[in-house]
Amino acid sequence: MDKLLRAARDLGLPLRSEHLPVFQRYYELLVEWNQRFNLTAITDYEQVQVRHFADSLTCLLAAPAVLEAVRRGAACRLADVGTGAGFPGLPVKIVWPQARLTLIEAVGKKCTFLEEVSRELGLTNVTVVNARAEEVGRDPLHRESYDVVLARAVAEMAVLAEYCLPLARRQGLVVAQKGEEVEEEVVRAEHAVAVLGGRVERVLRVEVPGTALPRSLVVLRKTSLTPPEYPRRPGVPSRRPLRAV
Repeated sequence: MDKLLRAARDLGLPLRSEHLPVFQRYYELLVEWNQRFNLTAITDYEQVQVRHFADSLTCLLAAPAVLEAVRRGAACRLADVGTGAGFPGLPVKIVWPQARLTLIEAVGKKCTFLEEVSRELGLTNVTVVNARAEEVGRDPLHRESYDVVLARAVAEMAVLAEYCLPLARRQGLVVAQKGEEVEEEVVRAEHAVAVLGGRVERVLRVEVPGTALPRSLVVLRKTSLTPPEYPRRPGVPSRRPLRAV
């Protein structure tokens, strides 16, 4: 895990030596299960370290208060929307064990993997929810309950806002991992973000050492309650993203 350790040090991420065996086992399980299920196209040992593990941990750079909370070992409620093979939620959980993590994934086979890997890694307070984000966002057990909501490469920002903002508590954050060219997408999403009770707080550029893929973190702040009619039925946000009239 040398590349992961080096990347974390270069970025100022709170990765410690005792975390490395856990990441090593995560990698082994990912490769093993990937032979049965299509979890990821990236299985090279060094590439997984930087493009999955280190990249996931960059979410912690979204706000100084988040990084400080990790370093203090503060409690937090985290949700990861459309987590797939557990990115970015599980790497964040490994370095922030005090966080209560909910992994939201619509594909049942991926949920089976997430449950197994959480057990194998000895991670506690991890809940796997096999459902669409639109369904979870209307569930009183989850709606407006989370301090930080994470998402990586799930959908365009207007759609992602409808998936994620209903889950965030007031003054909570949504952290969306996007590619380099994100400015126009963020502008197009501003109306949707406002309707759903949020605002765009910042767009942070991050370059993960060992990759040639610059990353943007789009950070939304939840400023008011999401209107009860959102999120809309499953599939509607992606077919009809909220746009200014």
